Amino acid sequence: MALRLSRSIVGEAEARAVSRVILEDGYLGMGNETRLFEEELAAYLGVTPQQIITVNTGTAALHLAVDAVAAQCRVTDGPAEVLVPSLTFVASFQAITAAGCVPVACDVLPETGTLDLRDAEKRLTPRTIAVMPVDYASNPWHLDETYDFARRKGLRVVEDAAHAFGCRHHGRKIGSFGDMVCFSFDGIKNITSGEGGCLVAFDPEAARLASDARLLSVENDAQKRFAGARSWDPDVKHQGWRYHMSNLMAAIGRVQLSRLESEFIPARRALAAVYAERLADLPGAVLLRTDPEDFIVPHILPVRILNGRKEAVKEALSREGVPTGVHYKPNHLLSFFGGGAVSLPVAERLYAELVTLPLHPGLSREDAENVCAALARAVSA
Repeated sequence: MALRLSRSIVGEAEARAVSRVILEDGYLGMGNETRLFEEELAAYLGVTPQQIITVNTGTAALHLAVDAVAAQCRVTDGPAEVLVPSLTFVASFQAITAAGCVPVACDVLPETGTLDLRDAEKRLTPRTIAVMPVDYASNPWHLDETYDFARRKGLRVVEDAAHAFGCRHHGRKIGSFGDMVCFSFDGIKNITSGEGGCLVAFDPEAARLASDARLLSVENDAQKRFAGARSWDPDVKHQGWRYHMSNLMAAIGRVQLSRLESEFIPARRALAAVYAERLADLPGAVLLRTDPEDFIVPHILPVRILNGRKEAVKEALSREGVPTGVHYKPNHLLSFFGGGAVSLPVAERLYAELVTLPLHPGLSREDAENVCAALARAVSA
């Protein structure tokens, strides 16, 4: 089989779970299966089920989180602003604008690609309500410092942890602490529900707002659906969206969660260890830095290609059958978010260097070693 940059790792167990919902339960929408998935996620993270809001995409989780925060932190003299690193998937920025706020693009640290708090501090205004750290490449780099920064500046934190399910920061699972923590469960993430995601809310009012908003802001509708009922005499007081997670998606997610610790985490970490060992002393290629006290479950494997060789290396790898990606084009360079009106030199430099190598549990150790050998040939050519 040809090498894949990333892929879904699903099989008979997930198929049986979906079949069970279709043939035995017969209710495909949001119901008991979704409730069970939320309870199992809560048990895994060590939080209460009331803090877990499952949704149909990770982007929806981010949108609901920003929207709830904006409802609690009203700004009267213009749109609210959210500080966000530019080196992230466009979903981070789109979620902010969808909530009626302005994403304020910040620079990143060259060794990690994560938020540069010194740059973020320069961009604070009276309209800033939140900061959105991104656990880029599953790396919760100095996350405690970000929360300290937010407390000092009176900001909320919406953590984009799309890459970081299963990771731990200084012994604590990502999603077991914080303010508003958002995960993605799309097809290639550390676990998948086909599509989907969830929000973990540590403020009860924000959790209530987000839970209602995912079902068109019909008050307490999620709880009624979990009990097999519907809201036939509803009230709606806020804007809402149809973002809920279906039973079909939850059935896949429940199986995936059961495979995470025994299968997916060991496989991803073992492959990352191969890359770290083989590329440690390779001239012209540099892996991003991580904190040895953090437990990283890598979703992607970006490497910096130095000396202006990125495109040549990508082409050489392609000729050897090694697919590559680029994570990501900085958002401040996109037309909708300014088209380069501001300069963020580190994010721009990383964009000119970063190449993503294949990483997923379907790869073998031999596959990873072959990729490293091909990269060594490419950078030395």
